Amino acid sequence: MPYRTLITVAELQALQREGQPLLLLDCGFDLADPAAGERAYAQGHLPGAHYAHLERDLSAPAVRDAQGRFPGRHPLPSREALAALLGQLGLKPGVQAVAYDAQGGMFAARAWWLLRWLGHEAVAVLDGGRQAWAEAGAPLDSAVPARDASAAPYAMGPATMPTLQAGELLEKLDRVRILDARAPERYRGDTEPLDAVAGHIPGALNRFFKLNLLPDGRFKSAQALREEFAPLLAGGEASALVQQCGSGVTACHNLLALEHAGWAGSPLYPGSWSEWCSDPARPVARA
Repeated sequence: MPYRTLITVAELQALQREGQPLLLLDCGFDLADPAAGERAYAQGHLPGAHYAHLERDLSAPAVRDAQGRFPGRHPLPSREALAALLGQLGLKPGVQAVAYDAQGGMFAARAWWLLRWLGHEAVAVLDGGRQAWAEAGAPLDSAVPARDASAAPYAMGPATMPTLQAGELLEKLDRVRILDARAPERYRGDTEPLDAVAGHIPGALNRFFKLNLLPDGRFKSAQALREEFAPLLAGGEASALVQQCGSGVTACHNLLALEHAGWAGSPLYPGSWSEWCSDPARPVARA
């Protein structure tokens, strides 16, 4: 049975001993220093892991369209571009993909969501990430596996991970619940280090993504997450709970936690706050 949310170091090592085909993705990143993750990867990573850069590999360019609309700081890549990249990295149907980082799954969860969005079910985030791997005494490597530029694109399946665009969300503000994964001070509008406007989407609730983690960086149990998310769902379906953050990255952490707790089908607003606040016609709330 494939791993579809989280995988432990012991479980990953068992797959390696069995010779199971794997695709490992090192997704380490730093929003304040976009080259930091790649430097850390060069110093040591899980053997055989490819590096997946948030802005080059896991996002499309953040450029305004012909009408001057800004798509957010980390727009989704096209499914075709993502399929081409993953084909070059060796992803095929049935291959277990494992994404990890050294930031509590902050960026690995984005890769997890993207592969699921592409139709690949066998993808999980390494629970505890690089730190858990090192704590287990497992080896790190500095060799960089080759990408096969001649490989066929990954055979995409249906896009089963739902999304909601800014215009749709604006129309539904009074009919949906919104969960904002940013830190509380950014949600309240006390500070805004990344975007031009401080505040949040009116009506949004705050669930800082780091609340999904234990002090050691591993995810809380499915039962604990279920108890914490239940009040936010308010008895409704996950499909009515829209996920957003600053740029559609850490919202995927809440989506991963929700699915691990047993709730699937919550839509992602990919542009998130960075897109929302770029249009002065959209309403903003603070405090």
